[in-house]
Amino acid sequence: MIDIQYSAEVRTAKEAGQPIVALESTIITHGMPYPQNIEVAAQVEQDIRDAGAVPATMAVIEGKLHVGLEADQLKALGQAQGVAKISRADMAACMSAGGTGATTVAATMIAANYAGIEVFATGGIGGVHQGAETSFDISADLHELGQTPVTVVAAGAKAILDLAKTLEVLETLGVPVIAHGQDAFPAFWSAKSPYSAPLRMDSAEDIARAHATRRALGLPGGQLVANPIPVADQIPAEELAPIIASAQADADAHRITGKAVTPYLLQRIYEKTEGRSLTANIALVRNNARLAAAIAKALAKGM
Repeated sequence: MIDIQYSAEVRTAKEAGQPIVALESTIITHGMPYPQNIEVAAQVEQDIRDAGAVPATMAVIEGKLHVGLEADQLKALGQAQGVAKISRADMAACMSAGGTGATTVAATMIAANYAGIEVFATGGIGGVHQGAETSFDISADLHELGQTPVTVVAAGAKAILDLAKTLEVLETLGVPVIAHGQDAFPAFWSAKSPYSAPLRMDSAEDIARAHATRRALGLPGGQLVANPIPVADQIPAEELAPIIASAQADADAHRITGKAVTPYLLQRIYEKTEGRSLTANIALVRNNARLAAAIAKALAKGM
């Protein structure tokens, strides 16, 4: 058995049967500079509290799986150097070696499921990268969604990805893709993409009921809730398309491959949008946190 280190807030919530929402920690260690990373992480946690649920930020610290971080732990993680970015393939190795690692979408899903938490809010999932037909660069997030029973609320897949192929892989893996409040699949910084989502649900209660029904049927895997960024906070897709294409061309020219591709592209897009992509990213994460809290509350009522 793995010894889980619960924060005091999460431990109390579990004992009382309160709704809990899992959060990843790579946004803290790999997403933003200090102290903005800590400020945003704290704001997202507070958004969840304000919506009536309890936040549980996941991380591995000195080999221990932490479900929920105390304020001092959050601050220390935000300033730490050399923190690993862990996914399914290296999570156990990081823990067994006594390492410190920030959880990606896949690792957060694993941690949440192990801790009995059914809802997770993030920014955007990973997916099929452009050119995957030759590179085979496909995020572990998709397979995790196919096997781990956690409902993941995200603003779709990151817009730098091949969204059409990402949707095809999710369908093949049997993952329900539910657009919240619209028919179109959102494109991270943009509220809509050219692609339709396979499913649409307009309320947190409907989403919670679908999660509970999958659980009752014994179906493996989770749900992807594609929650569009508020229109007031978005960068329109037609404006972003040439920026993304230019960033991708830069990555190709510099032969950026593997795990280095996503952070490189995000940084180039940040530069090319003069910081607007980060502002939009913060807005969509907060929006996802609020919806995730509503879903967790509905599940806690016995959906």
